[in-house]
Amino acid sequence: MKRIPGTRTRPSMKDVASSAGVSLGTVSNVLNNPEVVAAGTRERVERAIASLGFVRNDAARRLAAGRSDTVGFVVVDLGNSFFLDITRGIESGLDEQGKRLILANSDVDHAKQSAHLALFEESQLAGMILAPLDGPLDDAAAVRERGTPLVLVNWPGDDSSCGVVSDDEHGGYIAARHLIERGRTRLMFSGGPFSLRAIADRLRGARRAADEAGLELEVVETERITVRGGTALGDEIAARPPRRRPDGLVAASDALAAGAIHSLLVAGIRVPEDIAVIGHDNNHFAHDTAVPITSVAQPGLDMGLSAAALLIEEILAPEEHEHRTVTMQPTLVVRASSGRSS
Repeated sequence: MKRIPGTRTRPSMKDVASSAGVSLGTVSNVLNNPEVVAAGTRERVERAIASLGFVRNDAARRLAAGRSDTVGFVVVDLGNSFFLDITRGIESGLDEQGKRLILANSDVDHAKQSAHLALFEESQLAGMILAPLDGPLDDAAAVRERGTPLVLVNWPGDDSSCGVVSDDEHGGYIAARHLIERGRTRLMFSGGPFSLRAIADRLRGARRAADEAGLELEVVETERITVRGGTALGDEIAARPPRRRPDGLVAASDALAAGAIHSLLVAGIRVPEDIAVIGHDNNHFAHDTAVPITSVAQPGLDMGLSAAALLIEEILAPEEHEHRTVTMQPTLVVRASSGRSS
């Protein structure tokens, strides 16, 4: 929830944590489970409480006491190792606060996503984290409105929820820029559908890099960013006369890149000598393909840790919590598919 400037007069748990130099979780333990906190740390927190005149909100504490110590994570696609990395980060962050994780895979299905959210809400979990499908988030908003803390991951936050995202536009930019620095001048971006927020952002970044270099960027939309979509893309490129083929391809996913590379190699087109290829997500298979794939790596583990921290912060101090979006920067992992510097 957002704070209205000038309306809060009493100190918060966050103020106590800052004054004592500890985490919100430590302050919560001093208040509720003091026996688990080292004596020196406990005394430091107690001094901060006394100094600030902190009084805990018993109403909020009683409300939280009705919920479990378990957090639910609804993830869009466990077949993508990026989301496995996010899951590991969430679990690690929750473990540090003594909370458990229940995982549900919506498998790119809106009905499953809604059903999982409803089940978790009925179970009165401490909170939820959602890596959603693209589209309206009415179900998530309703859950949040009814009082369950909820954090979005791989999706920006809003007035009712925090969010954690990777800067997809920057990802597209550094991918195209890398190809330009490798001397590639006939650039192509492929992915889709472009109605997907992440794909549109990656395209925007690639186009910006091409514009800065004074180059044209050919754009090819695919129905999906799968291996099958990539093989079809590679077949289409291979069927062109050599002069009409790109010499640098930014694929919106590693699966799309892998499929394209396979088709190009089958057609006798060399990667990266004839066409350099870059993928996105740094999936675990990217270094095991016939030509290891240069890929834009999203910080999945750190995104998961951040999502867990935001949720814990809201659970422990809901009145002081401010909803916000944390944006993390992707990096480029260079492998053989993009070639050497020219």
